[in-house]
Amino acid sequence: MITLSLIGIGTGNLDHVTLAAVRALNSADLILLPCKGEAKSDLIDLRRLLCERLLEEPVTTKIVEFDLPSRDSRNDQLSYNYLGAVDDWHAAIASVWAQLMDEHLPNGGRVGMLVWGDPSLYDSSLRITQRLSAAGKQVDVEVVPGITSLQVLTAEHKIPLNALAEPVQITTGRRLRERGWPNDAATVAVMLDSGWAFTTLPFDDTYIWWGAYLGMDKQCLIKGWLSEVSDQIIQRRAELRDTHGWIMDIYLLAKKPEK
Repeated sequence: MITLSLIGIGTGNLDHVTLAAVRALNSADLILLPCKGEAKSDLIDLRRLLCERLLEEPVTTKIVEFDLPSRDSRNDQLSYNYLGAVDDWHAAIASVWAQLMDEHLPNGGRVGMLVWGDPSLYDSSLRITQRLSAAGKQVDVEVVPGITSLQVLTAEHKIPLNALAEPVQITTGRRLRERGWPNDAATVAVMLDSGWAFTTLPFDDTYIWWGAYLGMDKQCLIKGWLSEVSDQIIQRRAELRDTHGWIMDIYLLAKKPEK
């Protein structure tokens, strides 16, 4: 039997890793670290650092790095094709996980996966794990929650997530672009936006709190009315991506209250 711990590690800041995550790391017989290519080497470097700093001596846990399968992004503009490509991608990742578990823990044991942010919020680790069980592999799953980029965004901007007694909707850039402002949401948190979906909204009554590389030493924050900071965010985001080869960002939007 394999026990798979999906360990939320926050945004890469050592101070954001919970005590529960530290315990889970040190209980693992095997830790799997995904490599996402040279352009995103910072991500595995941070995972390596967390293992180096948090695993207690003497270290008996085996750490294995593996190349993460790539997703076919040719049809990202078409929702149907996008979902199909993601489905194929998840199947490929599940196959790699199963192979590594069989190779390194043939008699069972505890496997740790370091999940960016939290396994429950716009992360597919749990869905991939379900594929292992559906394929007949006996896996007992435990989830260790982590601090999300949304929490860090509101903390760094020193704002509450919601307006007083008002709802919040968490969505993606794709959905915001396709469907516009969600009904009955006073505040909208937008993740996974590679195409500046906020530019499709009215600029005169929308406020934005934007952040990139949250919790890292290269963190960048911008806030203001879209009419005033939209171009600044687009330019800064492009500069950061060119400099670092990758970017993770998130933003919160709020409508101007009526007077």
